[in-house]
Amino acid sequence: MAGERASLSHRAAPSGARTLALRVPDRRRHQRVAVALLGRYMLADRQEYPCRTVDMSPGGVRLACAVGGAVGERIVIYLDHVGRIEGTIARLLPDGVAVAIGATMRKRDKIASQLTWLANRAALGLPEDRRHERVVPRQTLATLRLDDGREVIARIIDVSLSGAALACEAELPLVSALTVGRTPARVVRRFKGGLAVEFRLPLSPDRFDETLVL
Repeated sequence: MAGERASLSHRAAPSGARTLALRVPDRRRHQRVAVALLGRYMLADRQEYPCRTVDMSPGGVRLACAVGGAVGERIVIYLDHVGRIEGTIARLLPDGVAVAIGATMRKRDKIASQLTWLANRAALGLPEDRRHERVVPRQTLATLRLDDGREVIARIIDVSLSGAALACEAELPLVSALTVGRTPARVVRRFKGGLAVEFRLPLSPDRFDETLVL
């Protein structure tokens, strides 16, 4: 893509380890990384579908998915480790779609850094999965809004990109749909004095810190 630039910094690696440094061979294309990330995507009809990445660069991503949409259609994708990205469908493929990512240069640089981490984590001896990192937000009080219209006050124990642990007095059935603040979720586990929920879509790493407000 004309005018785009992206490069991923080469991190220091343990002795004997080889790391991948992504470089742009010319100004028209980003180098793609073969990476399998699970996620979900939403088309113009606002329906959500599961997907898996086949390869990805700061400028585009190939998705393996069952519902392809139409060329030129806007698509919003939520991926493990990467978070929310937007773009348009560039090509329909036998097993999915190719998406042109629409993002600012700052966002592309962030995606480039995330792809470097994913490509190099084995060589660098980094943990295999960061989905279980948790933070305790400064604002711990949250309102749970249930499908039947009830509202329950809860306290957030901790939050990960995929869910949260909540302290509350209400005993909600498993798989109950609810909204934590403004974040859609469902109950996946109960424990004494509280419950665990899984978010319908992963949170964006861009806002995953103590200032997080669900």
